[in-house]
Amino acid sequence: MNYLASSGQLRASLLRWSLFTVPLLFVLGFFSTRVAGGGPGDPWFDNLVKPVFYPPAMAFPIVWGVLYVLMGVSLAMILSARGAMGRGLAVVAFVIQIALNFSWSPVFFGMHLISAAFWVAVAMGVATLITTVLFWRIRPVAGMLLLPYLAWICVACALSSEIGRLNPEADGAFGSSSTVRVEI
Repeated sequence: MNYLASSGQLRASLLRWSLFTVPLLFVLGFFSTRVAGGGPGDPWFDNLVKPVFYPPAMAFPIVWGVLYVLMGVSLAMILSARGAMGRGLAVVAFVIQIALNFSWSPVFFGMHLISAAFWVAVAMGVATLITTVLFWRIRPVAGMLLLPYLAWICVACALSSEIGRLNPEADGAFGSSSTVRVEI
């Protein structure tokens, strides 16, 4: 059934979706970092040599907070674009990239797999680029809202790569740096 919605109805739909998607992304993002159990204060992470361009620890929650709002509003714009060609594919692409996003922390902080985390970040970047293009085709502003996230993924790739290069012995190292392995 084809029908036209008023601009007020469209704004209300966007607001309703935003009130769902933004908090959802915050909760899922928080959960993925808590499951991983790492970050500042974790002995394994604290002992890693960080690159010179590593941001201050307080930057991460601020940046991720802003990015989750932008992603949530962007997704809400697509979800409220009922009947738009390619909407289903765009939502699937978003789900794939956000699943990769939420898997990065457990891979890096939980499993200490620095190299694997780098490749997760690369896959996340590719999936986010695809999502951005698909969103842009439906609602250009929705695609634009993902550009800061895409830029931050590039930073995450660079950080993962450099941390891996600077700490080859820590890749896959469970436990503290004082652990000694003896082979018999």
